[in-house]
Amino acid sequence: MSLDLARERVCVTGGTGFLGRHVVAALEGRGCRDVIVPRRTDCDLREADATARLFAETRPTVVIHLAAVVGGIGANRAHPGSFFYDNAAMGLHVVEQSRRAGVRKLTCVGTVCAYPKHTPVPFSEDDLWNGYPEETNAAYGLAKKMLLVQLQAYREEYGFPGIYLLPVNLYGPHDSDDPAKSHVIPALIRKCRDARDASAPAILCWGDGSATREFLYVEDAAEGIVLATERYDAPEPVNLGSGVEISIRDLAHTIARETGFTGDIVWDATQPNGQPRRRLDTSRARERFGFVARTSFVEGLRRTIAWTEETRLSARAAAR
Repeated sequence: MSLDLARERVCVTGGTGFLGRHVVAALEGRGCRDVIVPRRTDCDLREADATARLFAETRPTVVIHLAAVVGGIGANRAHPGSFFYDNAAMGLHVVEQSRRAGVRKLTCVGTVCAYPKHTPVPFSEDDLWNGYPEETNAAYGLAKKMLLVQLQAYREEYGFPGIYLLPVNLYGPHDSDDPAKSHVIPALIRKCRDARDASAPAILCWGDGSATREFLYVEDAAEGIVLATERYDAPEPVNLGSGVEISIRDLAHTIARETGFTGDIVWDATQPNGQPRRRLDTSRARERFGFVARTSFVEGLRRTIAWTEETRLSARAAAR
């Protein structure tokens, strides 16, 4: 099965968000001019009736489900109940209404947080069910993981063409650096930038820095999602990643160097590290639909920092 997305009416839930805006741009780059981007103010996907109205009014032929309530370790620890309910409800309704509407393809984007806390590295999709997720984000990870179960069940009973992708931690322009919900890269960029500008002697980071993470530049992630939507149609989940692993300690020092912060980095070991290691086996994506990440980590990080600096200068100019 291969879709010419330029001929399809594509609905991108979460299309105004960090990842969503890049997916919309990738679709437009392929000549897709009929892209629907529902906004939460107009359609609350947590409500079954609102989701049904969206599908009745817009009649999509392809759906890419990105809408999610997300955050870093602190946000997940503070709001496990709402993270579970909101993500599970949105996914449940989008998948069911896609089936009822007879869409030609549904792409659901899950999360690396669905993997067990202690997964052999690199993470293989075959290990997804071999344990419980890391505790600080288990509610979020399990809510998103249930969409894989739903898609596989719908494929078996109804022949419904839904696919499920597992992207690793994303970074890039337009990510939020709000301390209440930001992920590690925008949080560290903001800490280092603010400390640099204030000539602060040190920044404080959670954990001991020993945990490792893999990061995927957001434009590469968007390309992978669109490629899968075009070319992949099978029940097995697929990892999306770069295959490059870095410790949080090394990450902090790299961001300090790239932002020009020369002070000390102090670690608060009383705070959680999160999952001990993360690195994905990305061979299935390469073999099934030809996805390989193109952006090196340092290049992507520099683009991200440049965007944050430009955004801050623009905000200051607008305020004046």
